[in-house]
Amino acid sequence: MFAPLVRRDQRQKGALYLRGLLLEGRRKSMQPMAERLGVDHQQLQQFMTSSTWPVEDVRTRLAWRAVASVRPQAWVVDDTGFPKDGVFSPGVVRQYSGTLGKVGNCQIGVSIHAASDTASCPLSWRLFLPTAWDEPEAEARRRASRIPETERHRPKWQLALAMLDDLAATGLRPAVLVADAGYGANADFRRGLDERGHAWVLQVKGEMTAHGQDAVPHTPDHGGLGPRPLPRYRIRPAALREHVLAAGRSSGRAVTWRMGSKAAMNAHFVLSCPEFRRVRS
Repeated sequence: MFAPLVRRDQRQKGALYLRGLLLEGRRKSMQPMAERLGVDHQQLQQFMTSSTWPVEDVRTRLAWRAVASVRPQAWVVDDTGFPKDGVFSPGVVRQYSGTLGKVGNCQIGVSIHAASDTASCPLSWRLFLPTAWDEPEAEARRRASRIPETERHRPKWQLALAMLDDLAATGLRPAVLVADAGYGANADFRRGLDERGHAWVLQVKGEMTAHGQDAVPHTPDHGGLGPRPLPRYRIRPAALREHVLAAGRSSGRAVTWRMGSKAAMNAHFVLSCPEFRRVRS
């Protein structure tokens, strides 16, 4: 992992920190890890907080090794909550966390994972900065957390697209990208994936609307004055739920994807419903 680092002492401290993460023990903060390693925790603290080493090179090396080991069938975009007691950790506010299943005091990390039927591993990750951390009253917390001035609030879907661009620059692209409705319901995210040529399967909400496969946009005649009219549909789009119901139960298929803690996980999916010309958030 740390082979790209030029300095020998940085490689040694990086290996030490990694060993601390892998050793038995529930807490993975600096002091508990240092106790298990039998070293002064300042060595680990200095390596992670003030030592100047290129995290991008290490992350790229890790991503390539992960892809070679996992042999992913898909990449997964998701976010994870990290509960916090205080208010000074970077990006911490009271916000909804899927990990907690409720609103709580936490940080949110957005990640892209390589996943197969048997394994998964993060390829890239970003800390989500809520808008509250852009406010003037958060300036002291930003300085204490050493957050650069250039780092400001960006929506989670923008962080995901930025990570995909960074991975593509290193030669890594997904066979298919999957994400839940938190990303799939965002038209800008779907458009960004299309513009980058990524294949994707995203969860969407039933109340979102779409035109069916047979719908064709109509361009009104130009009267000669003003800008030319844009193409438009003559019929109103229907909710995705209505498209699925119109396909009928006979179009559905039972799909089993893996074993859960008690039994196989399966559900009924409609696979042969009409293709959707346009989905609106």
